[in-house]
Amino acid sequence: MTDKTRPTSNGTVESLLTEQRVFRPLPRVIADSAVNPADLKLAHEKADTNRLAYWEEAAERLQWYRRWNTVLDESSAPFYKWFEGARCNIVHNALDRHITSPNRNKLALIWEGEPGNTRRLTYFELYREVNKCANALRELGVAKGDRVVIYLPSLPETVISMLAAAKIGAIHSVVFAGFSAHALAERIEDAKPKIIITVDAFYRNGRVLALKPLVDEALEQAEHSVEHTIVVHRTHVTVSMNPEKDLWWHDVMREKSYEAITESMEATDPLFMLYTSGTTDKPKGVVHSHGGYMVGVHHTFTQVFDNHATDIFWCTADVGWITGHSYVVYGPLMAGTTTFIYEGHPLYPEAGRVWSVVERWGISVLYTVPTLIRMLMRFGEKYTQQHDLSTLRLLGTVGEPISPDAWVWFHKNVGKGRCPLLDTWWQTETGMIMISPYPISVLKPGSVARPLPAVDVDIVDDTGTSVPTGKGGYLVIKNPWPAMITTLFNDDETYKEMYWSRFAGQYCSGDIARRDEDGYIWVQGRADDVIMIAGHRIGTAEFEAALATHPLVAECAVIGIPNAIRGEVAKAFVVLKEQTDTLYFMDEESETEQQLIEHVRAELGSIAVVGAVDIRDALPRNRSGKIMRRLLRAETTGSEIGDTSTLEEDPFWATTD
Repeated sequence: MTDKTRPTSNGTVESLLTEQRVFRPLPRVIADSAVNPADLKLAHEKADTNRLAYWEEAAERLQWYRRWNTVLDESSAPFYKWFEGARCNIVHNALDRHITSPNRNKLALIWEGEPGNTRRLTYFELYREVNKCANALRELGVAKGDRVVIYLPSLPETVISMLAAAKIGAIHSVVFAGFSAHALAERIEDAKPKIIITVDAFYRNGRVLALKPLVDEALEQAEHSVEHTIVVHRTHVTVSMNPEKDLWWHDVMREKSYEAITESMEATDPLFMLYTSGTTDKPKGVVHSHGGYMVGVHHTFTQVFDNHATDIFWCTADVGWITGHSYVVYGPLMAGTTTFIYEGHPLYPEAGRVWSVVERWGISVLYTVPTLIRMLMRFGEKYTQQHDLSTLRLLGTVGEPISPDAWVWFHKNVGKGRCPLLDTWWQTETGMIMISPYPISVLKPGSVARPLPAVDVDIVDDTGTSVPTGKGGYLVIKNPWPAMITTLFNDDETYKEMYWSRFAGQYCSGDIARRDEDGYIWVQGRADDVIMIAGHRIGTAEFEAALATHPLVAECAVIGIPNAIRGEVAKAFVVLKEQTDTLYFMDEESETEQQLIEHVRAELGSIAVVGAVDIRDALPRNRSGKIMRRLLRAETTGSEIGDTSTLEEDPFWATTD
């Protein structure tokens, strides 16, 4: 599994891992797919010939109040304007248009709470609830362009609030319910919302977690004063309610009309903003617009996930993240499918909860994160064997690179070797999937395959020159795409500086990747996580994938640390599996550490120097589940820690690890 080392130049990154396993789609999958290999080839040819015509055709599959004057206005680049002159509203396509179609009485939303209670809403029922909420917001003075902060866990009211705000032309900003009062206060101060929508408390990991007190605390910290806080009644806990400003959800919804006018918006009007987690600076609000985002998300959802009329689609992401926006709420609803959301912790009350959900609800498409896969791998195959997973037809992953071993485990034990597993690459800023295989694609474990049609990706060195095949470099996007970020809220200059200044005219993703001889892309980690060892730049994902192949390793994270001889070497932080069922049991921790160091050398070659292994019970994560390597780096080197408001250290968001 090793590859010969080659000299680096111009800041390229070494590619040490090679993956020989290939998984071909079953004939049944190809026969059932809406997009066959010939269709995909033709789509790429059309996009290569006329990229804007390709996106115009995608836009014509949706409904508009007024057609665009031009598909793309590039006159103020990088402030690109997609479908300039058009009028639309994403809620019309996600909800309103279904009410006069056969989808009217189809299930739009299935929700399950952690205690087991459930709710189901048809498209008609969801439409009426959204209209009532829209009318309530209008009565409270919310108008086009006003901001509405939604500080809720994954509840039906979260989806209703988002759609209602968008319907009246307000800009929603969903704040993940695991964030602290301080993190919420920062976002309130920047967004200056007129209304906050929250919940009294909710269920997480067997606990009842009060959220309303955190809103009160955040409002005390922030200088901005909101006009009202609307509180969803989820539990039976007592919370403080200010009679002058605080309103119960059920009170504001009572006796509201089931009909509401959907605001006609310019295609370029802002739809929502999501705040990126800060490192040393304050979080920044990423802004997405109605028209371009609508087209990009609808097109990628129907194409990549091969939408079937009978699908029940479960994206395990919290609604508060971009994945939740694009592929829990807007994408599935625009496509007229049934979307499933779950309130609680995936390991509660036991590690089979995810598979129990799949079995009980007949989930057909499961889109999840490598973090959850690794977490469930620690419990072996016991729980996947206990449940009937035969309704699954498609699997997907998102959020960070997935190691080949985790990919194969998921494909074998969950997909039973028959479900295509699509590893997708995209970001909060891209809004939509950019690189991904299709269900009909040949799959390589650990690779995100090729860019989608009309997505122009390159891998470049420090000078912006394309790197050779097999070499790693910066992953850039060379041309604009519909669902792209339009700016940062109230900060156009930082938007230009952060994303467009490093490589002129190209979007810099901040990720390091390589392209193999088949044109498949392998993401090697963030540019900040590249380690320079004796002049060779190596992505941390390479080390972590190699460590993950050892039978003892449950999870790991790798950082670079200074070394007097080599400049830097790797340091690995490792969480071990239970050792009762392995032949690799070590009596001394030092023996285990040495074995892991030697294992990495055997996998990657002598260039991959691991200077130390630190065995731990757990790794620091943010509340979305991603490992926070910068905290490990700060602990080891004494560098600046940065923003820790998203750190999963508070018992409020504790897991069962």
